[in-house]
Amino acid sequence: MFTFFVERMSARFSLQLLRLLVPFLLFSSLLLTGCRNPVDSSMFDSLAKTDVDMIADSSLRELNRLMGELLVKLYKRNPSQLDHAPGMSVGQRQVQIFDTSGRLSFAELGYRQGTDALNLAFDPLFKGDRVFALMAGMVGMVRSSYDWQEEQFMLDSLDEQLLFNSARNIEVIAWRLSNSRDAGGKLLLLSNSQPGEEENLSYERIFGKMIAIQDMMAFTVVGKWERGFNSVLQKAVFFPMGL
Repeated sequence: MFTFFVERMSARFSLQLLRLLVPFLLFSSLLLTGCRNPVDSSMFDSLAKTDVDMIADSSLRELNRLMGELLVKLYKRNPSQLDHAPGMSVGQRQVQIFDTSGRLSFAELGYRQGTDALNLAFDPLFKGDRVFALMAGMVGMVRSSYDWQEEQFMLDSLDEQLLFNSARNIEVIAWRLSNSRDAGGKLLLLSNSQPGEEENLSYERIFGKMIAIQDMMAFTVVGKWERGFNSVLQKAVFFPMGL
């Protein structure tokens, strides 16, 4: 019951305060035991993490790497999308998305975030940069599944349902990339190889890795807290992420 209470504490400030106190208490305990060696600050971070926290940190780093690779590949496959933002380069798009912490809200996307930005990327009426909308939406969605934190600590609690939902949403993104077309029947965004082209399934491999990571994290968190989640799948409709 106590674990459930701590996990679901509504006072976010109290949780953050506890997170800040843990390294301090660990440091104090080392001083009291007469530790005389130079202290590596990274040691306290590791002491304040459970195995699940370290898995979550590694998972998020790998997801960011994969999403960065996907961004570059999509722009190479759809170079005309940059024409919707004159003067913008792929490198600048990377900076906009990956060097901005927290929520991703951009005027050119009408300040849409997460799944709303993803829906915009597949809206036939959208006249902007679809790759940017897709990647800003995906990165924001993934960040929300990790509670908007770049690192997890022992007093944090990830929501297994959000992790599971994000994995299903990545499946939907992959499906829509291969099926969403304009009024003339042309794909809105190119990804995997088309008929007559050399076979290229590298996009599917990236999506497959991301889905596996998020599913692994969802089941890891379920195992930690001995809970379950709603596994109903609505094909081609994005699951809510509580953005």
